[in-house]
Amino acid sequence: MKRREFLTASAAAIAATSSLAPCLAEASLPSVIPPTLSASAAAARRILRVKSPGVRRGEMLYRQLGTTGVEVSVIGIGGSKIGRNTISDDEATRLMHQAIDRGINFFDNGWDYNDGQSEMRMGRSLALGGYRQKAFLMTKLDGRTKAEAARQIDMSLERLKTDHVDLLQFHEVIRFEDPDRIFHAGGAMEAVQAAKQAGKVRFIGFTGHKDPRIHLYMLEVADRNGFHFDTLQMPINVMDAHFRSFSQLVVPEAVKHGIGVLGMKCFGAGNVLRSGVIEPPDCLRYCLNIPISVQITDINSQTLLDQAFTVVKEFKVMDEHEVAALISKTEQAAMTGEFEPFKTTTNYDATARRTDWMG
Repeated sequence: MKRREFLTASAAAIAATSSLAPCLAEASLPSVIPPTLSASAAAARRILRVKSPGVRRGEMLYRQLGTTGVEVSVIGIGGSKIGRNTISDDEATRLMHQAIDRGINFFDNGWDYNDGQSEMRMGRSLALGGYRQKAFLMTKLDGRTKAEAARQIDMSLERLKTDHVDLLQFHEVIRFEDPDRIFHAGGAMEAVQAAKQAGKVRFIGFTGHKDPRIHLYMLEVADRNGFHFDTLQMPINVMDAHFRSFSQLVVPEAVKHGIGVLGMKCFGAGNVLRSGVIEPPDCLRYCLNIPISVQITDINSQTLLDQAFTVVKEFKVMDEHEVAALISKTEQAAMTGEFEPFKTTTNYDATARRTDWMG
């Protein structure tokens, strides 16, 4: 597949998404954007929207995870902040158990989160009372070599107190060389595929927060190697609509190819809210309106957990004009990337600080 096939989203390609996920994607890309439209109105035309909220059961909505056949909650519990020492083990366990009891089944983590404390805390919590069997558990690895990736996989399984993870993702695909390293002979993909064959991993994906073109290149390299990712994770937020936009460039390609979209950085690690131009419920509403399978968000308090359930309860699909009105609030603040520093600085790049983690 040629690079331009990934970099150019056509109206015909977007129309094809309806056959892949009839409740998720709606064709919203015209072949020509009228020059008289405002930047927000033009962006709203390029951003895919869900046709329906999903399947509602109890307090939660559920959507299909790409073409895996798995149904996941639209809200996922992020593993980073819930693993920090700002919250006690008992409180973290209480929140995770309550989240599952109320309908959240997607749990995110990462090998490098809090020096392994996040995986260990989540592992202990899910091991109690049969909660592991109720959770779709994901973690990520930093290794780029076969040996380092294999080592991290086994460490994560031990910390998480499980014999398998439901989803394993290559973490921080934020450099153009990352895809080539992962797929090269002796690269991390060999270890991940071996882990899948051994029953340690069900599905395979990747994450990144830097530039949508790197995501597209990862898909190109995967295609050249005859590999289909089950998921990909990316920043989805009201600022992203205007700057190095994953929602405009990557989401259409993912939906087109039946890849489950995992949203992250809804609040931009607090930076989106620091802009002062948008409120938290609107941030989440925007994310849920995009054909993501799940929006992963850091929930480390009862207030944040209740807020997520309230937004899900009240969520109604927005049309193009409503999306344009919403993202117009962030248009000026978003243009330079100031409030998405994970795209414009190395402050959020763990593998830049610890290159040894890649092997």
